Amino acid sequence: MLKFALSSLIICALSYGQTMAQGSKIDSSKMVTLRIDPSSARGAAVSQFFDEVNFIPLETTKESLFGSISQLKMTDENYFVFDWETKAVLIFTKTGKYVAKVNASKIEKDPDLKDNQAFYGFDLKTEDGKTLIQISAGKKKHYFDLTGKLVKKVDVDKADKYADYKKFGDGTVIDQNYLEEKDKDSTYYHLSLIKDQKKVETYFPYRPGDYKNDEGWHGGSIYDYGNPDEFLYVKNYQYNIYKLTSKSLSLAYQIFFPAVNSLPIDYGTNPIYKGKRYEYYEKNRDLFYEMANSYLHGDNLYFQVRNWNWSRDEKKAFIYNLKSNDLTSLADIEPDSTSQFLPITDLTSQYDFTNHGFHIVTPDYFYTSYSSLAMFTFKEQNEEKNRKYNALLTEYFKTQNRKGNPVIIQLKPKKN
Repeated sequence: MLKFALSSLIICALSYGQTMAQGSKIDSSKMVTLRIDPSSARGAAVSQFFDEVNFIPLETTKESLFGSISQLKMTDENYFVFDWETKAVLIFTKTGKYVAKVNASKIEKDPDLKDNQAFYGFDLKTEDGKTLIQISAGKKKHYFDLTGKLVKKVDVDKADKYADYKKFGDGTVIDQNYLEEKDKDSTYYHLSLIKDQKKVETYFPYRPGDYKNDEGWHGGSIYDYGNPDEFLYVKNYQYNIYKLTSKSLSLAYQIFFPAVNSLPIDYGTNPIYKGKRYEYYEKNRDLFYEMANSYLHGDNLYFQVRNWNWSRDEKKAFIYNLKSNDLTSLADIEPDSTSQFLPITDLTSQYDFTNHGFHIVTPDYFYTSYSSLAMFTFKEQNEEKNRKYNALLTEYFKTQNRKGNPVIIQLKPKKN
């Protein structure tokens, strides 16, 4: 029988002793324990999980050419893409036709900055019924319309530091670096809930110097799966998945992986690992140093794991059915007629999906992407099978090539 290691414990308070500030209580009354062996994950056909698969090639022109999708947002009419390499936000219609773009050259340089002006992402804002692209750079926020024209720029409002943070429907803000200052002691929290500029709850305390000279991020990641009243939260160096509402944090799933894949219980707090984490991963390449991209859809829990093993054959992205306990490897989902016999991810090449997972998750659709290089490679693998494609892809394969823009894949998951 496989030996499973305990994935994680909530041990912040124990580690720092009585002098360390205590965070709010984490509710574990409804915690579900999952024992998951990645090597047992099976494959499946696309149609077993998805009712619909749509490929949306993004138009390639001299002006619109870019590398990969680092960030994807959308409205009812448009897709908005951030390309990390070119530092540009590109606008496309929902059919993939290029509209306009904003790049770093359109951002007025802050005279106080010595380095070149750049930005590292964007937000969408609605003003007077119109969608604007908001880009923060230096001490200014720049707003562009859907033609790429600068509409206005305003000073960053330091009094409203939560303006661009993730929020719940009731206005409660999620702060991942909240500082609670006291007379002679200060405590940060990896996760806090803030309402009307006031603290509601705080979780996972740490001191300002705790991570000095250490590699990696000890905080966590928040995942939006289309539920306006709830997010999923995964803390680094744990195999726990939490549910976060505007009022509390609860431990929803505690995962046990085989010992060969599991970090030591005290990995996040024991100083013997401080400053030596990458070295430790190199020596223990099968250990899952991170969980990521966690989403819920019906009875299915989606998640990824990461380690130092880069074998293309290794299973690292999964769908776990909470009722049947079936574990499916996303990399082993076989193309069928639902996907026009094309893969729904590029996991076999370990690039876009490995790095970004699903860009957007809604109750009705998931969105991911991969390169034209991958798309044409997958087509070539189908050459001897005489596959037929719909009109959109037929035209795409006829007029484009492997150097073109990425393709967005829209997936409609089955209801269960």
